[in-house]
Amino acid sequence: MHTIVRRFIKTGGVFLLVGLALGAWLLLSRELLGRGVHPHLVSAHTHALLSGFGLFLIFGVALWLFPKPPKGDLRYTPGRARLAYWILLAGTSVRVAMEVLRSAVHGAWIPWAIVASGFLQVAGASFVLWILWPRIRAVGSHLREASGERF
Repeated sequence: MHTIVRRFIKTGGVFLLVGLALGAWLLLSRELLGRGVHPHLVSAHTHALLSGFGLFLIFGVALWLFPKPPKGDLRYTPGRARLAYWILLAGTSVRVAMEVLRSAVHGAWIPWAIVASGFLQVAGASFVLWILWPRIRAVGSHLREASGERF
C-alpha cells in the first residue's frame, strides 16, 4: 500500500473520530443539557463524516484498488495525488473548524472562510476524480464478459 493511500485512509479515520465527537456533543447538548442544536455544528458534523471520512476513505481505497494508470496517462502522478490530498484536506479541515467557530463567534470574515474552504473541497475532490478517471476501465473483465461469464 503506497504512502498516499495510507494517508488518505488514515485521514478518513481521523475525520470519522472528529465527526463522531461532534455528533456526541450534539446529542449530549440536545438531550441532556436542553440546548438547541446549532445549524453550523450540524454542518461541521456532516462535513467531518461525509466529506472527511467518506471522501478520504473512498479516494484512498480507489487509489489503492483501481488498475494502474494506462501507459501514456499523463494525469496521474504521485505528486498530483499528494497535491489533491492537501487541497482536499485544507478545504475539509478549515470547513469543519470554521463551522464550529461560526457556532460561537460572529466575525464577518468567518462566512468568507467557510465559502472559500467549500470551494477548496470541490477543487480537491474534482482533482482526485480527474486523476482517477483514466483508471476506471476494464482490465480483463471485458474479455470474461464477452465469453459469457456472469458476475
